[in-house]
Amino acid sequence: MCTASNYITDKHYFGRNFDYEISYNERVTITPRNYEFKFRKIDDIKTHYAIIGIAAGIDGYPLYYDACNEKGLAMAGLNFAGNAVYREFEEGMVNITPFELIPYTLGCADSVSEAKELLAEINLVNINFAEELPLSPLHWMISDNNGDAIVVEPMADGLRVYDNPVGVLTNNPPFDKQLFYLNNYRHLSNKNPESTFGGDIDLDEYSRGMGAIGLPGDLSSSSRFAKVAFTRANSYSDADEASSVGQFFHILKSVEQQNGCTFIDDPDLYEYTIYTSCYNTQDGILYYNTYMNSQISAVDLNKEDLDSTDLINYPLINEEQFNFIN
Repeated sequence: MCTASNYITDKHYFGRNFDYEISYNERVTITPRNYEFKFRKIDDIKTHYAIIGIAAGIDGYPLYYDACNEKGLAMAGLNFAGNAVYREFEEGMVNITPFELIPYTLGCADSVSEAKELLAEINLVNINFAEELPLSPLHWMISDNNGDAIVVEPMADGLRVYDNPVGVLTNNPPFDKQLFYLNNYRHLSNKNPESTFGGDIDLDEYSRGMGAIGLPGDLSSSSRFAKVAFTRANSYSDADEASSVGQFFHILKSVEQQNGCTFIDDPDLYEYTIYTSCYNTQDGILYYNTYMNSQISAVDLNKEDLDSTDLINYPLINEEQFNFIN
């Protein structure tokens, strides 16, 4: 279970909470322009846009959870259990596997509009990465420097692509239903409401924040969608980098999952927010923190040799960093 969002000040920011019960040794992975992408059913791509993102710790191939390319197009895959449908090979289509979708899209497209053109030709083929690594049921959010955003969902009737006016995605139900459910919260406000209770009852405005009474606070995907959509829509920060990045992390912290609060039928495992990522898509900077390290770390795509052929990896810093001031 995860939550993705974008956020726009003077620049465009994109990222996600990665919520799961186990880690796959996630790391920051940079794919330079001349790393050869090998695909299962289409021709390999030898040159492409450079990409930075967080990927599983699998040697030799960037299994990205979320990423951004050098042109500012960003993408994240979120769990979509019970709804994702992958298909058999289809002649005349671009047949790629779900784990190839982020490399293919970010390698070839520089905007949401170009991504839409690619997606119109794509058939997501049901091929596992490996026997011990079966496909995850996913849907994806894609966003670009213009603030345009879409959601991509592999359904039984084909690949659906939705415009995303709220800049948020969680897990289930499908995106069109998530968006519809926001109608239930149309009365919410960042201002305290007038009393419309009726009668002659004198009701007290006893607290700030009463305009948001009814905003869900549980950890279900529908509730997280509503919570982040409201928080993002009403967020305010200065436009400088520190303020913008800090506010983005605060938006996603509103639905952070604490270890122990989401039971998954295993006495020793609970779902929790393993990491939070934030991409400054215009400058190619990935910021992140982890459950065990609340300090924000950063990796700059443009400080690497982007014309090389080899993947560049940085392990996530996953120990708490304390800043003693005396």
